[in-house]
Amino acid sequence: MSDQDLRVGLIGAGKMGADHARRIHERISNARLVAVGDPDGERAAQAAAGTGARAEQDPFEVIGASDVDALVIASPGAVHEPLLLAAIERGIPVLCEKPLTPDSKSSLRVVEAEEARGKHLVQVGFMRRFDPEYVELKQLLGTGDLGRALLLHCAHRNAETPPGFTSQMMIYDSVVHEFDTTRWLLDQEISAVSVRWPHSSGAAPEGLLDPQVVTIETTGGVLVDVEIFVNCGFGYQVRCEAVGERGTALIGASRGPLVHQSARWGGAVPQDFRDRFGAAFDQEFQRWAHAARRGSTDPAAADAWDGYAAAAACEAGVQAQATGQRTEVELADRPDFYS
Repeated sequence: MSDQDLRVGLIGAGKMGADHARRIHERISNARLVAVGDPDGERAAQAAAGTGARAEQDPFEVIGASDVDALVIASPGAVHEPLLLAAIERGIPVLCEKPLTPDSKSSLRVVEAEEARGKHLVQVGFMRRFDPEYVELKQLLGTGDLGRALLLHCAHRNAETPPGFTSQMMIYDSVVHEFDTTRWLLDQEISAVSVRWPHSSGAAPEGLLDPQVVTIETTGGVLVDVEIFVNCGFGYQVRCEAVGERGTALIGASRGPLVHQSARWGGAVPQDFRDRFGAAFDQEFQRWAHAARRGSTDPAAADAWDGYAAAAACEAGVQAQATGQRTEVELADRPDFYS
């Protein structure tokens, strides 16, 4: 494929999928969107409009199409496993939005299928690994200038939640990113999770425990606290402060310039995840497209094992949420294929 564009099929035409359709068409070089699959044919057609891609109602038609070289999955997590297994069987590279699958058992089946295939084909869409601030923080931690890492303080805030959003989704849809960035920043696995919460905000829908504080323990002895507040009202904000033996580093404290003017000061707060991480998504997709044209995945990205580890941490988080007890994370032995 070195002399032609990567022909991409997209499954899922919701908010995320439609955004990715525009991204592939408008901003990713050497890649071309050729098909959009969604059971909602009208939605698929809307996402495909103006891109030159065709709309399909059967996602498996997209996976099996002879003109699809690589696949992006942006459908609900509950349907990811059969889509991933079909793509692995066909041998095409996949960028799968999180979660890899909704639970660790099905994620492990994807890991085993990819290992049996003998080729790295699955990349999981944890886009923070491509955010310049997160990349810089990882590099700083790697230099040892801050000394050994002791703590991470994280905040993950959304302006509001869509209808039907549950307390469990705060773990599976939001804190899952902190689970992945913790493992990636520290090069350590997550050993246990605890969840606590104050009285709920008046802005939270009835029955939603919002905010929550999630405590993550790692195999290397680092403690991570995550404030997850999904109805904060003022915007979308993601922060992380690393505390080391000899210093600290904070990212996500502001976006753009901090302005002092006419006895006032302030800056901008993103209103949407696409505003905050748009550049990271673009970088993630561009690097994935380059790797996919070679028939592989980007080594800097999260792989299927990372998706499985995040799913296992989410399961522990939801159990800790339900019981109020510290819950250990159960992981299978990591195959050499993912070392």
